[in-house]
Amino acid sequence: MGLTGPMGSMRRMNGGITETLVTLGRRYVRDAPGSLGKTALAGRLLNPYLRDHPRRRVVEDRSGARFAVDTTDLIQRYLYLFGVWEPHMTGWLRRRLRPGDGFVDVGANIGVFSVLAARLVGSAGRVVAVEASPVFHGHLLRQLRLNGCAHVRAVNTAVADRPREVTFVLASSHNMGANSIVPYDGPAESVFVAEAVPLTEVLTPAEVATARVIKIDVEGAEGSVVRGLAPLLGALRPDAEICVEVTPERMARLGDSVEELLGTFAEAGFHAYRMAGGYAPADILRALRDGPAAPVRWRGPLVGETELVFSRVDAETLP
Repeated sequence: MGLTGPMGSMRRMNGGITETLVTLGRRYVRDAPGSLGKTALAGRLLNPYLRDHPRRRVVEDRSGARFAVDTTDLIQRYLYLFGVWEPHMTGWLRRRLRPGDGFVDVGANIGVFSVLAARLVGSAGRVVAVEASPVFHGHLLRQLRLNGCAHVRAVNTAVADRPREVTFVLASSHNMGANSIVPYDGPAESVFVAEAVPLTEVLTPAEVATARVIKIDVEGAEGSVVRGLAPLLGALRPDAEICVEVTPERMARLGDSVEELLGTFAEAGFHAYRMAGGYAPADILRALRDGPAAPVRWRGPLVGETELVFSRVDAETLP
């Protein structure tokens, strides 16, 4: 039975006040100049509140693209709160993609980077958004419609080194982009089975030839995806670059190694660069304040999750 009388009115009033304060706080974090108090406000209050008290909205990111979001999920929550997801990646893609270019998004999730790329390459460019989850493929299609991205080819398939059946497990709906085929023994929020094929069966010759950037974010399955990509590396344009989120511990649980992945690119003439990252609110606000950082040459061992860019450019910093 719900509360009635003065106590119930007070509870409802406090809820309304809280929602109003959250709305005002979000506007301050996202739109106000300067950085005073933003890290504490976003990290300690707004981020957990929006996770546990989800809002479902259509919002604009900082470039003016529109996204239907549910703040239960990390990526969608950051789009709502900060107007951006992975600002370093966003800035790098803006420096890379030009009208008429091609972009391949393996592990497209709800389509944040596919939409960005579609806007950058224009109707003369080619964008292929590959997402294994049927649910997220549906979200992706909605974002493409919201932004008029008719020139994006969305493919609902898993990617591997050979045709096979794979099982995806999602541990928490608070980060729905973490669907993974890595073995997991804990409680799962969802499980689905998908058919996987190599990129040689996903991409057309024209899409391979025009690809300026290929982004791979597959939560531990990057070893298999890169093996399937290897036969195409020689057919890529000379300035093509591949960005791979590398997760050594997850790779090892699938029997893959970082050394093999690095070797595949090195044999094809690519050099490795590390892109700055970080998923805490403080990391996002710092990147927004200081601007996206250029990827730097990577020579050391890979221990934790690392965003690597592979390029034929031979330099200390990737321009």
